[in-house]
Amino acid sequence: MGRKGTSIPPGARGTFLFPSASASQAASGWSDTASRCFNLSGKSSSKSVSQVQAQATEAMAEPAYTIPVFRQRTTEETEEYQRVTTNVGKGLAVIQEELHRMRMATKAQVESLELQREVQGMMSKRSELLDDIPKMPDFLVALRPHTVWEKTPVKLFCTVQGNSRPIVKWYKGGVPVDPLSAPGKYKMESKYGVHSLIISRCAVSDTAEYSAVATNQHGTATSKAMVTVKRPSGAGASCQLGLVPHLTDIHASKLEVSLLDRFSVSFGVEGGSISLVCTMVVVPDLPNVPPLAQWYRDDKLLKPSDLAEMAVGGGAARLTLPHLAKDDEGLYTLRIFTKDGTAEHSAYLFVSDAAPSAAGAPGAPMSVKAYDINSDYVLVAWKPPNTVNEAPITGYFVDRCEAGSDTWVQCSDAPVKVCKYPVHGLVAGRSYRFRVRAVNSSGISRPSRKSDKVTALDAAESERLQGTEEGVPSAPGQVVATRNTKSSVFVQWEPPKHLKNLMGYYIDGRVVGSKEWFPCNHKPFKHNRFVVHGLTPGESYAFRVQAVNVYGLSDESQESSPIAVEPALATPSAPSGITLLSCDGSSMTVAWKSPKHCGGSKVNAYYIDKRNADTLTWKEVNLAPVTERICTVDNLTEGTFYEFKVQAGNLAGVGVPSAPSAPMKCGAWTMDEPGPAYDLSFSEVRGNSLVVLWKAPVYTGASAVTGYQVDMAKKGSEEFVTLNQEAVSQRYLQVSGLEEGATYVFRVRAVNANGVGKPSQLSEPVCARALPGTREIVASVDEETGDIFLSLEACEICETSKFVWSKNYKPIGDCPRVGVTTKGRTSRLTFTKPDKDDLGRYSVVVTDTDGVSSSHTLTEDALNTMLELSYAIRHPVVPLKHGLNYEVLEKGHVRFWLQAVKLSPSVSYRFIVNDKEVTSGEGHKISHDVATGIIQMTVDHFTRANEGTYTVQIHDGKAKTQSSLVLVGDVFKAALKEAEFQRKEHIRKQGPHFSEYLYFTVTEDCTVMLACKVANVKKETTFHWYKEEDEIVPETPPNVMSGACALPIPLFSRKDQGVFKAVLSDDRGKDTSLFDISGQVFDDIINALAQLAGASASELVLQCTPEGIRLQCSMNYYTEEMKTVWKHKETKIASSEKMRIGGTAEMAWMQICDPSDKEKGHYSIEICDGEKTHARTFDLSGQAYTDAYEEYLRLKAAAFAEKNRGRVVGGLPDVVTIMEHKSLSLTCTVWGEPTPEVTWFKNEQEVTSSEHTRVTFDGGKFSSLVITKVTPEDSGKYSINVRNKYGGEFVEITVSVYKHGEQIPEPKLGQPKTAAATPASTPVPPKSPAPPSKTPTPTPSKAQTPAPSVKSPTPASTPVPKSPTPTPKSPTPTPRGVKSPTPPRFMKSPTPPRK
Repeated sequence: MGRKGTSIPPGARGTFLFPSASASQAASGWSDTASRCFNLSGKSSSKSVSQVQAQATEAMAEPAYTIPVFRQRTTEETEEYQRVTTNVGKGLAVIQEELHRMRMATKAQVESLELQREVQGMMSKRSELLDDIPKMPDFLVALRPHTVWEKTPVKLFCTVQGNSRPIVKWYKGGVPVDPLSAPGKYKMESKYGVHSLIISRCAVSDTAEYSAVATNQHGTATSKAMVTVKRPSGAGASCQLGLVPHLTDIHASKLEVSLLDRFSVSFGVEGGSISLVCTMVVVPDLPNVPPLAQWYRDDKLLKPSDLAEMAVGGGAARLTLPHLAKDDEGLYTLRIFTKDGTAEHSAYLFVSDAAPSAAGAPGAPMSVKAYDINSDYVLVAWKPPNTVNEAPITGYFVDRCEAGSDTWVQCSDAPVKVCKYPVHGLVAGRSYRFRVRAVNSSGISRPSRKSDKVTALDAAESERLQGTEEGVPSAPGQVVATRNTKSSVFVQWEPPKHLKNLMGYYIDGRVVGSKEWFPCNHKPFKHNRFVVHGLTPGESYAFRVQAVNVYGLSDESQESSPIAVEPALATPSAPSGITLLSCDGSSMTVAWKSPKHCGGSKVNAYYIDKRNADTLTWKEVNLAPVTERICTVDNLTEGTFYEFKVQAGNLAGVGVPSAPSAPMKCGAWTMDEPGPAYDLSFSEVRGNSLVVLWKAPVYTGASAVTGYQVDMAKKGSEEFVTLNQEAVSQRYLQVSGLEEGATYVFRVRAVNANGVGKPSQLSEPVCARALPGTREIVASVDEETGDIFLSLEACEICETSKFVWSKNYKPIGDCPRVGVTTKGRTSRLTFTKPDKDDLGRYSVVVTDTDGVSSSHTLTEDALNTMLELSYAIRHPVVPLKHGLNYEVLEKGHVRFWLQAVKLSPSVSYRFIVNDKEVTSGEGHKISHDVATGIIQMTVDHFTRANEGTYTVQIHDGKAKTQSSLVLVGDVFKAALKEAEFQRKEHIRKQGPHFSEYLYFTVTEDCTVMLACKVANVKKETTFHWYKEEDEIVPETPPNVMSGACALPIPLFSRKDQGVFKAVLSDDRGKDTSLFDISGQVFDDIINALAQLAGASASELVLQCTPEGIRLQCSMNYYTEEMKTVWKHKETKIASSEKMRIGGTAEMAWMQICDPSDKEKGHYSIEICDGEKTHARTFDLSGQAYTDAYEEYLRLKAAAFAEKNRGRVVGGLPDVVTIMEHKSLSLTCTVWGEPTPEVTWFKNEQEVTSSEHTRVTFDGGKFSSLVITKVTPEDSGKYSINVRNKYGGEFVEITVSVYKHGEQIPEPKLGQPKTAAATPASTPVPPKSPAPPSKTPTPTPSKAQTPAPSVKSPTPASTPVPKSPTPTPKSPTPTPRGVKSPTPPRFMKSPTPPRK
């Protein structure tokens, strides 16, 4: 049976000697007779081809033909025979000529290959020699001048050599060329020593001398050339080249475009962005003529906009969607117009819902569009979102927004039930946009993408929403899922019976075994077939479908049958990489690489064909299939070149053959070095590492292979790097340090005692990137059996996949030391009796996948850890969270307890105390709780007899454990003391008691509060405060019913130290709490006060006084007990006569007495609260010091003047009322240094001595004004002015005279009478003579202690009206105000004796 599906007898394999015979017959005009002569009818020929050719040549060389005797022919037969002979000769000549051409071509190819190898070898040796010779740069090909037309490109290039490799920089007119100065104009390239500068769209200004400067450490070389840019005549400048040649326009459709890397099925999220990119090769590649590209979504042409950005150029076509919405989901197609038509590529883009605004809220609606546009309303319609696991949608809100505004207005008060809504209230001529939000029981969705702008106008025709049938469609029919690719499934279904203006379908899927459905599409799909992408390979899924229209979603269809995600079954692709491994002169051993695609079924057969390189006929090498990828072809002719091709087969049949191999010479290998390794493969490909594996060479050379060297290069590069300088003996190598995402190729060279052998064929390119979802091998211990195992869960799998485990990259196979089990996507390698012999590197490969593999190195430490865990599982112990412990409860009970991690209901246990089992009974309570795992015993009365060792023994199924507690000595004494204390506490709490004993707090206003909390109180309960046994009665009585009492201690200081006591009592008992405010407690309170004071402290303020300069800091509270430090230039200041430190309750100050320049500098105050230091600073230097010092001097002088100025010390009343004909004596004591001058005035006129009025001033201290026999004319305003050089004082007295028998008048003052301090420079009122009068001196009326007068430069002029009815008694004068700095007068000065 032949492998092509038809019956081919073995003997017929020779009939295909000339597969192109029919073509040769047509060319040479052969007839059927000639064909029979050459035995091409299917029967075996007894003569070889060479014999036939020789006979034909001899026959053609004979001058005439002699008819044999045994056969006589007629004339017609003779002519026919000669004609046939002539044609046969011509046919043989054609065949011989073709064979000769093929031989010569093969010989030329072989000689060319051999010559290339020799040249490469010589060049590599030459380059190795030249690499060691330093050489300065040298231009092998220099720049040449160019003259070009304007708007055309020009390319300058040169070739430079040198060692080390020179760096080339470009200059224009001596100025470096900067590509960034004119993006897209300049392009610089450097490849293989050839350097080029490309100037696109030259302008006349580009005319200049260009130079290339090559530099290395040995020198510099320069090449220059002139570029002249000409402008055609008539374009603004004369043309020296004559007529401009006509350039043919090149249209984008005339370009040859080939698509390379194409965008695949993509997945995005609402609100994100995505780019679809397709790279291509364009011939010719003109920067000004990019290819014409069009993008389509669901067969609708897309136009560039803010939502779809398109770009073509630089060898790529790109579509960027910067603001993804579910409206963007669909099938995207790139169509590029080429010379031969169009090149297209399509792939689906899925856009999933963004995170909901509230948990369980629906997804956003989509495809919002306005229909039936009118002047005052439009009909807005949309598509509903898919609801899989969310609550059903109950309605929609429609919002509108005027164009140019960002304010959205809700159009409906209540949710709309269907997916359309007429929006009224529009203004004609204005433009609007609309959006929709979905509502369900969990919340409101994100808004949809806003609609296109529409203008409210009376349109003659506008698009109208079609459909009049109401209600949702019926459910779709049968759903069928079939295999598509390894990550997608093809789903198709029957349409619903009642369409009702169907919008499309939503497809949902779920993993078999799960109840959770997931959406497969997020935008209604119009067709009844869909490819679901992004599925997990090897997983099984079920699908369902719902139909959608404006009224919502239909019922779900029935589920499809479960289907595993596997590729559709097909024949395998062609093998590749046929390579020669060995040859002995009569046989050749070849190997090849596996097909890239197995076709969904395991490749189980390979068929090899061969042919002589000089012939066109292929012959089968094997009729029976070869299962390995290596085959030895026998019965070959030494010295002949052969070609081979291979086909792979699976359940679907035999695939296409591989490309013919390069001609291989059948010549015996006799070299001493080994042959090439083969079958390079990769495992554990990750972002920066991989493992390369290979098979040993078939030909070993003159000695055994001792190791291997591995070379690596990036794809497209010929610069290989040897990864291991010392040959490795194993046939694998871990490669690390790779660049993630880069593609590499590898080769392997075998080494023996005679040298390094031939390199293997290059491996397939491998990209350093891990498969999505890749997992690593996990080493663990089975929690039930205690078995030690290695496990891998594959990220993808198919029906034909197998897990192949290896140790040190040698397949394990059937080994008694391990067992392999596979379940679903997980494979487990279990060790039967693990020991040190099992240490090593274990790896697993999942066949028929894209390289799912992993490895794990089992170390001795890891094995020992797992052995301990395995022993614990096989010999279980009840695990304990907490061992046996004790705690003292209320009433003095003691609880012994332990906690297990887990207990079963069948657990058993016992308590043993001092080797005696204790059971529940009088004085002991034993119990357990399965939920918490606690086992406990409570001892009601704990005494000295309970000292000893406590043990708990637990049995739970097969597991058991015990825990002990030794309670003796000091430990037991502490427990017993605590138990007795708790018993007493229990008794105490039966009456009123303190639930919290006295403690202190500090309020924001720096008041210290002694506080406590009380419990079990009643109205009759009394509360008393004591300090040092002295009861304190607070302003606010304590309220015990509030549960808390507090005693405020304002302005706390050292005086508040002592023992405070609080007593709580009633008929049930008494409780006392003591609080000793001393030592550390006192310091803690001060620190708490300091913390508040420091936080509230103001900045230092400068205040000048007559004594000096004062720095002061205001704060909430200050006391000298605070840790306050004043510093000057970082030096601590101690209080002294020079530097005085003090404060008030709200301020701290430091005064510099009699300051000098030494006191200049930086001052600070630091308030320490025990944890933090609060600092405030002031810089007393420069102008600040100068101003302060001047102010100090001024205040000092003012104080001295105030102290020594003239003043009235006492003795004068404010108002005097006297009877006519009495004598009036106004006497006062004055003081001043030097002795002041005294002047008396009446009604602002100076009073001089006369018979009626006498003025005296005795001893510089006593001054008097005596009026004898007063008359009404003596009434008026009298004043005394006392002054010296430092100042003075002006005091006024109002005198009222009444007649005998009249009522004493009430004093009526024209204005308040005040004393005023008059400075020395105040002018004295002008003197005026008083009318003389003679009256006896009366005794002045006594007034109450007056206040000093307010300073006034001019005496008051308002007189007091006379009283019509005098009385003998003067009223009490009105006190006068005080003016600083005059001190108050508290006593009346005595009247000096009259002389």
